[in-house]
Amino acid sequence: MTDLAIAANGLRKSYGDKVVLDGVDLAVPEGTIFSLLGPNGAGKTTVVKILSSLITPDPGTGTGDIHVGGHNLATHPQAVRATIGVTGQFSAVDGLITGEENMLLMADLHHLSKTEGRRTAAELLERFDLTDAAKKPASTYSGGMKRRLDIAMTLVGNPTIIFLDEPTTGLDPRSRHTMWQIIRELVTAGTTVLLTTQYLEEADQLADRIAVLNNGRIAAEGTAEELKRLIPGGHVRLRFTDPDTYRRATLALPDAARDDDALTLRNPGDGSQRHLRALLDHLDTAHIEADELTVHTPDLDDVFFALTDTTTPTVPGQAGHHEENAR
Repeated sequence: MTDLAIAANGLRKSYGDKVVLDGVDLAVPEGTIFSLLGPNGAGKTTVVKILSSLITPDPGTGTGDIHVGGHNLATHPQAVRATIGVTGQFSAVDGLITGEENMLLMADLHHLSKTEGRRTAAELLERFDLTDAAKKPASTYSGGMKRRLDIAMTLVGNPTIIFLDEPTTGLDPRSRHTMWQIIRELVTAGTTVLLTTQYLEEADQLADRIAVLNNGRIAAEGTAEELKRLIPGGHVRLRFTDPDTYRRATLALPDAARDDDALTLRNPGDGSQRHLRALLDHLDTAHIEADELTVHTPDLDDVFFALTDTTTPTVPGQAGHHEENAR
């Protein structure tokens, strides 16, 4: 438990006949970004609400096996609340008061003295580039500014664990990238972040580990690269300009799919360095040199659709592949 910021076994939650979580296990190391990735209704927000003590899991189903910040959630919920911060997909900012007043209100809720509250508010407003707007009503803030203020308010209590529930929903691309940088800086400073998102690029960019949640269960978990390797369809594309070299390559690589018109071969592979080195060594031994070599690997789009879509078959190697020019 000492190295885990969050540890949960068998999380279950139902509302009547509707099963929202059906036995979810989580292990989030300290000082990392862990992302719950999944479609609407997968149960992501319910996980956050349980771990932040906003709702209780179903009784007798792992309730005593939830630890957040080293504290047992069932027996020491107040201790858990003292170590966490929560930012939801909908801003908690009060638009009727200024950004500074929002911060001071949060400081009061954390029982900081007036002097400490003003110092903390000023530091965080400066950190999140909100000093110039501090005296303006929050209703005048852009979506990105409100989200930055929201996270700044969350940090007033100096939490060691932050739950970010779809924090960039509705933001434009520039504001989203700004938020990503803020999240990275939080983790660099030692904070643990549990991030829920529907944005595949967001999970790919930020998360140390990703769990794909679907229909209340974790369909797969690992690093982004580990998840990508779960999906078939990786290959190396070899293009030739000399017909004779192409012909010799077809004999040397009998498993490769041929395109005689384009003089290209698609050789199956997982995109790993080991596989690529073996392929190049094989071609060198046969004295064959391709004019262009491109590595195609499945991306998180392929992973997401393969693990969450039960109606549309995934076509290996065609949907949303990455291409990396190796030569």
